[in-house]
Amino acid sequence: MYVDVAYSKQNGHVYKRALLRESYRENGKVKHRTIANISRCTDEEIAAIKLALKHKGDLSNVGTFKDKIKTKQGLTVGAIILLKSLCDRLKITKALGDSINGKLALWQVMARIIDHGSRLSAVRLAGSHAVCDLLNLDSFNEDNLYANLDWLCNNQEKIEAQLFNSRYNETKIPRLFLYDVTSSYLEGMKNDLGDWGYNRDGKKGKKQIVIGLLTDDDGVPISVEVFEGNTPDTMTFANQVKKLADRFKIKEVTVVGDRGMIKSAQIEDLKGKDFSYITAITKPQIETLIKNRVIQLELFNEKLCEVQSDGIRYILRKNPIRVQEIETCRNEKIDKIMGLIKSQNEYLDEHKKAKIEVAVKNIDERIRRLKLSDFVKVEVEQKRLVLNIDEEKMAEVAILDGCYVIKTDLSREDISKEKAHQRYKDLAMVEQGFRTIKTGYLETRPIYVRKEKRTRGHVFVVMLAYMIVHELKKLWADLDIKVEEGIIELSTICSVEIDMGEALFQKIPKPRKLGETLLNLADVKLPEVIPCRNIKVATRKNLPKRRKN
Repeated sequence: MYVDVAYSKQNGHVYKRALLRESYRENGKVKHRTIANISRCTDEEIAAIKLALKHKGDLSNVGTFKDKIKTKQGLTVGAIILLKSLCDRLKITKALGDSINGKLALWQVMARIIDHGSRLSAVRLAGSHAVCDLLNLDSFNEDNLYANLDWLCNNQEKIEAQLFNSRYNETKIPRLFLYDVTSSYLEGMKNDLGDWGYNRDGKKGKKQIVIGLLTDDDGVPISVEVFEGNTPDTMTFANQVKKLADRFKIKEVTVVGDRGMIKSAQIEDLKGKDFSYITAITKPQIETLIKNRVIQLELFNEKLCEVQSDGIRYILRKNPIRVQEIETCRNEKIDKIMGLIKSQNEYLDEHKKAKIEVAVKNIDERIRRLKLSDFVKVEVEQKRLVLNIDEEKMAEVAILDGCYVIKTDLSREDISKEKAHQRYKDLAMVEQGFRTIKTGYLETRPIYVRKEKRTRGHVFVVMLAYMIVHELKKLWADLDIKVEEGIIELSTICSVEIDMGEALFQKIPKPRKLGETLLNLADVKLPEVIPCRNIKVATRKNLPKRRKN
């Protein structure tokens, strides 16, 4: 009697067949017959059956075969088991599917959280983590992961729609969405979507891409989109409106966007779709409203004040903390200019041939860059530079310090001024998401791809990874530990590979106290053993050979 195990591939799926069989002779010929189909048994159960059959004559002494049992350090399992459980819970695994590409995409999402490196580093990472054993993956290399980015881009709309439908049902469809954009600079010049534009990263001479992130009112990502680097913020807004109406089939919704996002043209796009908006207006727009007597300066206070005009509600507030911050910043800038004038005067005294016109030009340029030119001037008196501050004009500029106005077309029955104000403040959750995605933990940059589809696929992977990080932040909120530190701690949980001849499996030890706490808070339990498929994952690039060259 023996166990016959075979694997087959059909339509990108791997199927396992396990039969309990026996051999017998009939008319001098060896034949086989199937006793039972044990394909539904786990790998551990099948290994136990194999072991029992091998030692069927002395089962009572199986535990004494110490000389036949070999052990060695196995693969890292803690982080993979946690992330796989969360992907299942958040329906990411189901949305990606059970195909080879779906499993590779799932690994790319996990690798972004564990290491946030390139496709090459994700392959190397798979050599030390039990990803093939736990995700039932066969061997792959970096080329497979690059091709997988193309697959992710082609299937992004379907995956996002499935995630949305699994998170919300007809009775729980959100009515409010937050939207904001950012840019991410590129190191190279060959990216298909890279272009020159308003660079929020302050990197001169760098092309960039523009990323738009749409979330629900809890800050959970709904969709991400990549635009060419020269796309203005306002030009990205229509895509989000169309997406909500067509892809997610939402009929009544309120979109919350920053003051540079939702302008007159964008408000027109919302009409006729039962869509509403909450946004803020710019300082020149506030000045125009004051000039037209729609609002008055006296209405700006620490408490919220509301004015309604032509069906539009304006919610006013003056933030005293922000007033102090702006005043401090302005004074520091003026001190900076005064220090520069002092050093220039000392230089002119020491260098008699130096031209005072050049010094004036340099300081004027600094004043312009610090945005003080409305009330600060540098003048020449008796061949010395003197700073002239127009106190009246400075007071006029400072009169709107800390003042802001939130604008919405929602009625008072739909939302109170306090809730509308809070909804706009919730945009900070999108900004926090951008910090995590772009420059923080997940590090969208640097981008190691050039093709358009792969750029979009890369950013989509980061968005899916952020969904998991967002969930972990909530689960571990009571712990004095960052998500990154928690993942590092769980990555130290390694299995013990046990070889018993016919049976090969990995036993998982009990984690340290911190690791146990992290898993308990996430409601994740480590299995006692996992299968050992002994799949070898390696990159195509030969690093030692490249180093020698």
